[in-house]
Amino acid sequence: MIKKKDKIIYWVATSIIALFEGVMPALTSQSEMAKEGITHLGYPLYFGNALVIFKVLGVLAILIPNVSKRIKEWAYAGFAFDFIFAFISHAAVDGINGETFFPFFVFAILAVSYIWHHKLTNKQQS
Repeated sequence: MIKKKDKIIYWVATSIIALFEGVMPALTSQSEMAKEGITHLGYPLYFGNALVIFKVLGVLAILIPNVSKRIKEWAYAGFAFDFIFAFISHAAVDGINGETFFPFFVFAILAVSYIWHHKLTNKQQS
């Protein structure tokens, strides 16, 4: 039986990921600040554009209920890699500071979404 609490936890965590990884990048990727951020880390601008496309596709894969389990798993994995490499990039360029660990904070929210996604789909199947 699916509990209302479980749905709320899943949708709050997933909505935060959707905002951070889909909506914000889509709306801000062409701003000067975003372009400076990507070049500051040593990446070419086209990498930032490709990253935004994959983030938006990943968010859609996570949000749309009828997307296959395999695609959802790849989307969650892609976001996990994104956060890990964001940490590495910031640590390598800017050193270790408070901001360096922000990707792990969002990674924790992603983990909540992932865990509760599986809780909800397993309860629906049983």
